[in-house]
Amino acid sequence: MAVARRKQRRTVTLKSARELALMREAGRIVARVHQVLREAIRPGVSTAELDALAESVIRDHGAIPSFKGYHGFPATICASINEELVHGIPRPDRILKEGDIISIDVGAIYKGYHGDSAWTYPVGEIGEEAQRLLDVTREALFAGIAQVRPDRRLLDYSRAVQEYVESRGFHVVRLYTGHGIGRSMHEPPEVLNYVNPAHPDSKRRFLVGMTVALEPMVNVGTWETRTLADGWTVVSADGSLSAHFEHTVAVTPEGPRILTTLDEDERE
Repeated sequence: MAVARRKQRRTVTLKSARELALMREAGRIVARVHQVLREAIRPGVSTAELDALAESVIRDHGAIPSFKGYHGFPATICASINEELVHGIPRPDRILKEGDIISIDVGAIYKGYHGDSAWTYPVGEIGEEAQRLLDVTREALFAGIAQVRPDRRLLDYSRAVQEYVESRGFHVVRLYTGHGIGRSMHEPPEVLNYVNPAHPDSKRRFLVGMTVALEPMVNVGTWETRTLADGWTVVSADGSLSAHFEHTVAVTPEGPRILTTLDEDERE
């Protein structure tokens, strides 16, 4: 779940091997939810149905939904369709249609530790621009993850994401960021998806044991967003399509380790 930019700077918590093992299990559960939902997404399905399915998978694996009740959020997943970027609330009357794209953000707590991952999926056959948006946002995530090494700064991640996205004609959202994650869903540092050298967290180095939820959020027409009257759903300011991809990643001596996959070598 994306977090709006904050002004305070706090201490980063480095995770032990035991904590990383628990976060890896939380991440596997989140990845399993995505696997199940990917197979369930089709025209005619409601976002409420997807939400119920996600909660069932999480609880069947001995975990708890991270998002449900978080600051009053009423559901297990965030389900954001087309111009909706993040924090869309599942509803029985939100029915998927052929050609839609839907971003599914999932969080799970396993033995006190969080996993968090988002993916944007096509609903049936989608248009060329929508497919290109999905491809660019996904590849921007992996371009950023490649910078998650002990000799790099958070600024290197931000630059890799922004340059990848903007070189392909799309726009990186500014207001919402990635974040540290562990015993709390949102921990320091803030991880920007665009270059802002003045931000204090941009100067931080990736440290071994740091765990971060990295999540490029990209719009077709503008980087600007607005929040709907429900107080949660964030949409592109111009109504253009939006996409959101996210993995929870640990910093190791060898580089990044993606925690929110079923298998270690997966890129999805």
